Amino acid sequence: MPKIQQLSSHVADLIAAGEVVERPASVVKELVENAIDAGASALTVEIQGGGMRYIRVTDNGCGMEPEDAPTAFLRHATSKIRTEYDLEAIGTLGFRGEALAAISAVSRMELLTRPQGADFGTSLRLEGGEITDREEAGCPEGTTMIVRDLFFNTPARLKFMKRDAAEGATVFTVVQHEALAHPEVSLRFLREGKEEMLTPGDGRLQSALYAVLGREAALGLLPCPGYGEDIRVEGYLSRPACCRGSRVSQYFFVNGRYVKSRTMTAALEEAYQNTKMVGKFPACVLKLTTKLNAVDVNVHPAKTEVKFTNERALFEAVYYAAKSALGLEQGHVAAELPQQPPKPQRQDHVPPNTTV
Repeated sequence: MPKIQQLSSHVADLIAAGEVVERPASVVKELVENAIDAGASALTVEIQGGGMRYIRVTDNGCGMEPEDAPTAFLRHATSKIRTEYDLEAIGTLGFRGEALAAISAVSRMELLTRPQGADFGTSLRLEGGEITDREEAGCPEGTTMIVRDLFFNTPARLKFMKRDAAEGATVFTVVQHEALAHPEVSLRFLREGKEEMLTPGDGRLQSALYAVLGREAALGLLPCPGYGEDIRVEGYLSRPACCRGSRVSQYFFVNGRYVKSRTMTAALEEAYQNTKMVGKFPACVLKLTTKLNAVDVNVHPAKTEVKFTNERALFEAVYYAAKSALGLEQGHVAAELPQQPPKPQRQDHVPPNTTV
């Protein structure tokens, strides 16, 4: 009897879902990024039960045509890439075409969508990845995604979930990241019916900082002037006296995407040498803009890690931007910066048990 057998499509879908959907925060991240890719200028995220019981993401984006709605839930179905060459310069937040298929495979989903200018919209209901109902519906322009009973058909995953409060806090963190990455989008977050965050969507990073981090935290940050040609860096940094006890307040964004990067962390902290207390870490909200083909975003299922073609240039851009901001704060001019920044340390210099 043969020992190697091809898995059923249902089991294969559940395995694929496990790579994309780790917890409710993963669902919210994918749905919010799809909404931003769809051109939304305002969107609302609502959760109940930490997101395990109920997630609703509503946007005013372009919406979907009736024939596109069911196709969107197929694996590797996307409107964002067409050929292999598109992978060399990805300009959208989502691109793999796996998110909706993965989420629907482990939940009960409902879709309401209406294209701009259309008289009617489309309503879809899915359970375990299978469409159970499809009909024409009256709904606002844009798209609403509702996810209920996450992991209802994969009980083994439920035991790895934390308490509702902890899962809800992780969802909130994801929404905060998206709000800082896209100040041009008004983001509203509701938990158990209570509004916890609302950004104005006026395109100003400072406005998003006030809404996300609070007035006191925002006032403790220094403006970081744009620096670099191939890699442009701008945003805000903490004053040396306002450094924190951990790295949790370091936010890095590349081309509108929140990322984790040891190189950027090392460059930032190198710039603060001899200006902060030992054991303290600088806070930052730094936004990097570079050529699309200079960064590879297709290296991690959650798309939170990226690779640069020139890590040295990345280190220099962050280092000089931070040094420039600190120099201006201390009354020095940027021209007094050293001609060459120190060489980046080994990328494993960050202790493995330290939050980056």
